[in-house]
Amino acid sequence: MTMITAIIVEDSRLARLELKSQLEKIPYVHCVAEAENIEKALTLYQEHKPDLVFLDIDLPDGNGFDFLTQLEHAPYVIFTTAFQEYALQAFEQDAIDYLLKPYTQKRLNQACEKVKLITQRNTNQNSDLSESLMTLASQFFVKDGKQCWLIKLEQVERFESMGNYTRVYFADKKPMIYKTLAQIEARLPKDSFFRISRQNIVQLNTINNIETCSTGGLELTLNSGAIVEVSRRQSSVFKAVLAL
Repeated sequence: MTMITAIIVEDSRLARLELKSQLEKIPYVHCVAEAENIEKALTLYQEHKPDLVFLDIDLPDGNGFDFLTQLEHAPYVIFTTAFQEYALQAFEQDAIDYLLKPYTQKRLNQACEKVKLITQRNTNQNSDLSESLMTLASQFFVKDGKQCWLIKLEQVERFESMGNYTRVYFADKKPMIYKTLAQIEARLPKDSFFRISRQNIVQLNTINNIETCSTGGLELTLNSGAIVEVSRRQSSVFKAVLAL
């Protein structure tokens, strides 16, 4: 088992104790040190060179982003904070996850599992580079105009290509993000999402009905009532995936 070393950067002593207690239940993560401010965190980081940092946003001598800018080599970072408004900035810094306090043991496990998947992929030279780094429990941040959402992947019904943008369908919302459908497809869990055409990727769990359509492909009715078509080229693969 690959061991992941970690430090905790958190000004609250009680929050540090709680996180350390939760990490003790994750056998592949070993907390080697903890710091209550940026100054101490920098010293400990240079001493231990951890793989992972659990990082609070609001610290006595600055914020978590100030800490990251002073590192020569960026570690894996999981933010632990009570402030949702910094999520976009966190993911722009390539954060692995963004845990909003109070978070559960299950949610922490999911975040650490992402780090585990990445480290395994990086150490296995024969691994598939397109292997998904996301699970259905993963969260991602979307900003469209003045509106922001922190969305769980399991909430997404489908992704639709809009050129260099992609529209995300979840609940009754459909914001757009500045990523191509191909970029999104490379990160999705392949056992949960399927590229049905050049235009759409659907979550398999959201399919309510399947019918053959006049073009020779398949027509899917999703839980929302939306109807999307599986291209003829993808229909045979789709049938094999669902063993139709």
